[in-house]
Amino acid sequence: MLDQSITEIVKPTTRLPNQRWQIAPENKILAQNLADLLNISPIISQLLINRGIETPEQAQLFLDPESLILPSPLEDFPDLAASVELLQEAIALETKIAICGDYDADGMTSTALLLRSLRALGANVDYAIPSRMHDGYGINQRIVEEFEREGVGLILTVDNGISAFEPIARARELGLKVIITDHHDIPQKLPPANAILNPKLIAESSPYRGIAGVGVAYILAVCLAQQLGEIKGLVAPMLALFTLGTIADLAPLVGVNRRWVKRGLKLLPKSQLAGIQALIQIAGVQATEAGEKSQNGKSLKPEDIGFRLGPRINAIGRIGNPQIMIELLTTDDFGVAIERAMQCEQTNIQRQQMCEEIGQEAIAIVEDLYINSLQTDRVLVIVKENWHHGVIGIVASRLLERYGVPVFIGTYENETIIRGSARGIPEFNVFEALEYCDDLLGKYGGHKAAGGFSLPAENLQEWRSRLAKFANQCLEPQHLKPLLKIDAEANLNQINQQLYQQLNILHPCGIENPDPVFWTANVQVVEQKIVGKGHIKLTLTQIVENVRHEIKAIAWRWGDYFPLPSALDIAYKLRENNFNGNTNIEMELIGVRLANHPSPFFTLPSKPSRGTFEHQQRQYSCGIYQNDLGSELRIKNSEGKILVMQSGNNIGLLGLNRQEAKKVDLSKKPYNEIIQAAIQSLS
Repeated sequence: MLDQSITEIVKPTTRLPNQRWQIAPENKILAQNLADLLNISPIISQLLINRGIETPEQAQLFLDPESLILPSPLEDFPDLAASVELLQEAIALETKIAICGDYDADGMTSTALLLRSLRALGANVDYAIPSRMHDGYGINQRIVEEFEREGVGLILTVDNGISAFEPIARARELGLKVIITDHHDIPQKLPPANAILNPKLIAESSPYRGIAGVGVAYILAVCLAQQLGEIKGLVAPMLALFTLGTIADLAPLVGVNRRWVKRGLKLLPKSQLAGIQALIQIAGVQATEAGEKSQNGKSLKPEDIGFRLGPRINAIGRIGNPQIMIELLTTDDFGVAIERAMQCEQTNIQRQQMCEEIGQEAIAIVEDLYINSLQTDRVLVIVKENWHHGVIGIVASRLLERYGVPVFIGTYENETIIRGSARGIPEFNVFEALEYCDDLLGKYGGHKAAGGFSLPAENLQEWRSRLAKFANQCLEPQHLKPLLKIDAEANLNQINQQLYQQLNILHPCGIENPDPVFWTANVQVVEQKIVGKGHIKLTLTQIVENVRHEIKAIAWRWGDYFPLPSALDIAYKLRENNFNGNTNIEMELIGVRLANHPSPFFTLPSKPSRGTFEHQQRQYSCGIYQNDLGSELRIKNSEGKILVMQSGNNIGLLGLNRQEAKKVDLSKKPYNEIIQAAIQSLS
């Protein structure tokens, strides 16, 4: 008789990702109605419902953003006409214009966009970008006075300026005219500029409300070119830069952003801008078909920018010289563009190494000093000398992902000043936390999810205590796990090229229209190994109606969780892998948890039966037998070895007899394949 002590074996693991899963409620009736009306899959209509799209009219606008009726920007932005007039006058009088940009992707693409378009329109224009290391964010008095000495008559800020009251006041004092273009939150007192363009100052119902700094720059450049009658040939390069900046800045991909980014993603692969072609080439990005129903050829996807082009742009602003990026995006010489793109590549490699080193140091410090107090402090404050503050914001995000608490990370700017970045969780407002510590800080700023700060080193301990007090006022223990929002459940038999192509109608995905996240219960990990710098590559299987389905998966930076248990519930995004001319759908794992009720690997037929089959050119005999414990499957090979599986059990016996048989995991190759072949022969 089969050994009754056999139970399911699950490999132990030190830890799993610390997550709380929020699975969207299923609305079958509404999903089916939308699916019928729109001729789409119910899975896709459920994804639309999860994004707040519940009527055919809303769905039409979302699926076809070109059908959105846009008001003229001149109607929605009160100071846009005045801004165009100021620039038109400066061009006519050959007044020197100076752009003051910012060192992030939004600021650099905005600067390049206005620099290219103003030069094309005949302006005498130059630019300056504050130093991350020496100036910090935004226009300042030094830059203003330098502009005045250089004979500048009109200052144009991009992606900054809305909070720069004193520098703008100084510019006006010196007789300079100022146009502010920005998208950051509005301060209590607006600076005394001649004109201010900021989507936060317009109606909340406006489709332009969610644009980033590069969106404001794009609108201004297009309106100016239209006013001068010189729009021809300018829109395509400006739209390409708008698309780069909007996605890299994580602007919401809804409303007008969705419409313009969708256009821009199709333009980017064939962009005439030397810098964009060089960046695409160096990054190894390949355009893909825009969709099975598309007649528009190849397109890029937002993740190509978010994960390939964007980091190379941002790396320059974080640890390099922004002038490299401005030259890359404004040159028409492909030789210069390739040279600058290679500098971006080298800087990004250096940025990756810094992030890895600082990240490992930070984890070691947390595990050594703070791991036991995270549940009581409910916030992580970590400071160390000699960290580069251009990359500690990235490290903060990774620490938040790992530990699930708000993270404030800093480094010493000098012996007396600490400077750093913060990242929050949904229930914690970073900016309010910084305001709560106002008397202990120097400069600070940000929003609900992220911020930056500086403080005297002598205030560190008191600041740490104050942040813990604030965190305990707004956070409960159950909040201290990263929130994973999941759209829908899918079995592996549903994941195929057809589903992936249907997902294309949701693109472009990004902020406020995230990549769909699916989950699958009770999958088996049949293969796993570490690849690259701490990533896990897996083969997963699931049995659906006695048919085994298999898929490849990758879990980025999950080396600490290796090896994963053999029976899991998984959460993931779908990705297309194009390699050597073969296209496969694979998973990007973003969450796992132990399966609550691991399902039997196979369900055996209840009636006794016998059969033979061939598997990989070997002959086998098999049969279903009844005993005191129920049904069991026995498979015998030509050498006389018998594989035994009891109904509902994933652990079997293998040997010449039961007394000397060893336990084997039937979810692993080759046993799972042999069992499937046996059951098919018996059926």
